[in-house]
Amino acid sequence: MSGHSKWSQIKHKKAKTDLARGKAFSKLIRLITVSAREGGGNLENNSRLRLVVQKAREMNMPQENIEKAIKKGTGELEGVNYEEVAYEGYGPGGVAIMVEATTDNRNRTTAEIRHLFNKHGGSLGESGCVSWVFERKGLISFERGKVDEEEIMMIAIEAGAEDVRTGETTLDIITAADDFEKVRAAIDQQGLEYAVAQVTMIPKTTVNLDEQQARQVLKLIDLLEDHDDVQDVYANFEIADEVLNSIQD
Repeated sequence: MSGHSKWSQIKHKKAKTDLARGKAFSKLIRLITVSAREGGGNLENNSRLRLVVQKAREMNMPQENIEKAIKKGTGELEGVNYEEVAYEGYGPGGVAIMVEATTDNRNRTTAEIRHLFNKHGGSLGESGCVSWVFERKGLISFERGKVDEEEIMMIAIEAGAEDVRTGETTLDIITAADDFEKVRAAIDQQGLEYAVAQVTMIPKTTVNLDEQQARQVLKLIDLLEDHDDVQDVYANFEIADEVLNSIQD
């Protein structure tokens, strides 16, 4: 199990519950506001905002909520002044972990994130301590057995994807971050259904975890992702399917 592919699918399934969707809405509204503040409210001219809004629409966020968040970012409506912060650290087993957050109180968020790391077998590090492990890439992931792999490979390569990786249970298209929208559009045009499509941080190297370490790492990541200020968590772990199955049983 890869920390950037199969785990992403599990997270997407979790997000389908009403409670998780409500929390996701709140986080996306923050991200829409920040993206609009930094790059303007025009979707055509702000690729980052365009991706976040598309994600919000995929989560069935009401258009009114999206428009209000954009206007708060551009200053047309009053709103909380959020800033983006990034945290880097290590989890059990030496797993590299990156956390991206939006907050209106950096000191509070930093203290709470540090507490979560310390309480669950990890440690918060200095800026740059693990960022070198990751690259920002586009990821489009399919469940193997549900798609024609040769067809997808051909479409992806023709659209400009960097790589197509075959795992035990997934087929992953990797793109440059700037090419993600173009490659996804080519996939969408063919009506092919993917499990995950996002710009993410993909690890250059990974760490294999045993069952005890896997339980600890997944617990820490769950708690980090559940934090109200946290937008994304990236980690470079690998968990064998038999270990994952024993944990989920």
